[in-house]
This record gives sequence, structure tokens and C-alpha cells, in this order.
Amino acid sequence: MATKKTPRAGYTVPGMSMDDGQKVAEILQGRLHALNDLQLTLKHAHWNVVGRDFIGVHEMLDPQIDLVRAMIDEMAERIATLGTSPNGLPGALVKERDWDDYSIGRARTSEHLAALDLVYDGVIASHRKAMAATGELDPITEDMLIGQSAKLELFQWFMRAHLEDDAGNLSDAGARTETAAAKKAT
Repeated sequence: MATKKTPRAGYTVPGMSMDDGQKVAEILQGRLHALNDLQLTLKHAHWNVVGRDFIGVHEMLDPQIDLVRAMIDEMAERIATLGTSPNGLPGALVKERDWDDYSIGRARTSEHLAALDLVYDGVIASHRKAMAATGELDPITEDMLIGQSAKLELFQWFMRAHLEDDAGNLSDAGARTETAAAKKAT
């Protein structure tokens, strides 16, 4: 007899309706895709960064990758706790995302940092939208997203410290694409 496989269990967390549990899980699935993409993008930059400040940037990225991977696990476990099956498969990520692949290959540290600054802009803004959407439905999920956002904002600040001049201006200010940000940072 074959086992029936469903993306949703017949339960969610106590005190939450099934509909609300599914809504929150759907929001978190998008965040799971974004964090999976972020950790892969950070690792790609880690492997492809060259030039001045190479070792500092190369070594700065590994702890960020490790913490983002921990966020991924926390996110997936929250989705499961809500009674929905988390999907961390690459095909689902590519199919469901609304952003393009990271566009910078082998490049100078300043180029990667400027491009990653834009990546962080997108991830953090989306996390903040998810906080707003889940706050009324599930304060526990909102709290998780708040904690993750604080860490992501800190990571972005680390990168921006390399892009900032002594007057507080970012070298990639106003760039709308990763390629444009990289060009402005050189």
C-alpha cells in the first residue's frame, strides 16, 4: 500500500485556525526560498571575490553563510510546526521566486559588496513585509522574523562599512541592479 503524501497535515499550532496556519506557512515558504537563495549567493561571492581586501571579505562571508543556514533550518521547522511541509528543493525555489539569479561572477571585493548590498535590500524588505503580514496572525512567527531581520541588517551594515566613504555616502547609492551597483563601486 502506497503512503499518501500531502503538503499539509491535519493540524496547526494550538490557538490558530487551520486557515491562518496555512497563510503563515505560505508566507514563510517565500522567506525560506529567499534565505536559501541568499546563502547560495553569499557562498558564490565567497568563492569569486578577488583583489584588495580579499581575505577580509572572504572570511567575513562564511559566518554570514552559517547564520543564514541556521535561519533556513529555523524557518523550515516553523513551517512544519504550522502543519505544512517545507519545500527546500532548488526546482521549487527557481519556479516560485520573483527575482533573478545573482549576476556577478569573478569580481573585485568592492563589486561583490555593492551587489550584495542590493541583495540584502531585497531580502530585508521582504522579511519586513512578512513581519507585517504575520504579526496579527502569529506573534511567534513575527518574533522569529524580527530576530532574523536584525541579523540580516547587521550583516548588511558589515558590507556597507566597506562601501561607505568618510562622509557617510555609499559608493553604490542609487543603483537599481547588481551590475550597476558593482560598476559604481569600482
